[in-house]
Amino acid sequence: MDLIDVQEIRVPATRSDISVGPSEKILAGGTWLFSVLETGLTGLIDITRLGWPPVTRTDSALVIAATCTVAELSRLTPPALRTDPVRAGRGLESHSDPLALFWQCANSFLASFKIWNVATVGGNIALALPAGPMISLAASLDAEAVIWMPGGGERRMPVAELVTGVMKTALMPGEVLREVVIPLTSLESRTGFRRIALNDLGRTGTLVIARRTATGETVFTVTGGTSHPVQLRFAQPPTAALLRDGVSAIDCWYDDAHGSSDWRRAMSGRFAEQLRQELA
Repeated sequence: MDLIDVQEIRVPATRSDISVGPSEKILAGGTWLFSVLETGLTGLIDITRLGWPPVTRTDSALVIAATCTVAELSRLTPPALRTDPVRAGRGLESHSDPLALFWQCANSFLASFKIWNVATVGGNIALALPAGPMISLAASLDAEAVIWMPGGGERRMPVAELVTGVMKTALMPGEVLREVVIPLTSLESRTGFRRIALNDLGRTGTLVIARRTATGETVFTVTGGTSHPVQLRFAQPPTAALLRDGVSAIDCWYDDAHGSSDWRRAMSGRFAEQLRQELA
C-alpha cells in the first residue's frame, strides 16, 4: 500500500455523510486503489459500510449496487450455466442465456477468487480501465448508471457513455456511482461472448459481447481492446459486410503491453463475425 499521504478514512453511515473533498477519493473495495502510488491523496471515504443490498429486482430491472462484490455478482449465474473458469475467461463457451454473462465477465478479471470477495462492480466501472469486465457486462446489457450528485439529487446515463476513456469517466467532482440498473428486457435476449488475452490468465486483449432481442435488434459491444466501450447497434441482424464495416470504423483501439491495436482490431472483427453467425 503506497497511500503515504492518507490521513483519514471516513465511513459514512448515511448519504448525507458523503462529502468528497478535493484531495479525497471514494473507496469501494480498493483492490486497485491500494495497489498503486497515490501522492496528494489525503482521505478515503469507504462506502462499503452503507449496507446497500447487493442485488435487487424490480418489475422492470435488475438493480446492482455499486458496492456489490464480484463474488456476489457471479452467483447470479445459475450453477447449470457456469463453466470452467479458465474456459469462461478465455471466451471458449457460448450460452444463449444472458445470465451466463455474469459468470463469464467475472472470470475475465485478472484476479484471484480472493479479490472477488473485495472488488466491487461500481469500483471496476468507475476505475475505467479498458479491461474492466464490469464495464463490458453493464454496457452490453444496456445498463444505466445511477449517479448521486453532491448536495442531493441524482442523474442517470448509460454505462456505455459513462466511461469516456482510459481511467476517465463522465463523473463530476463529488459525484458517487450508486447503482447499475439492467433492464429485464436485456436479460430476455440471446447473447454471445468472446474474449482473448495474450496468455490464459492475462489481462483482456479484447472482449466482444453480442446480444439479439426477440425483435431482431442486434447489439455488438466491444471493450478491452478499445479505450472506451463501443457499441454497434443494428435494427435487424447485420450482414457480414455491414458488421465488418462497423468494426473497421472503430477509431479508439488501445495499444499497450497486453496487445497491439492492430491485433485487437483483427480479433474483434473475427469475434464479431463468429457471434453474428451464432446469433443468426
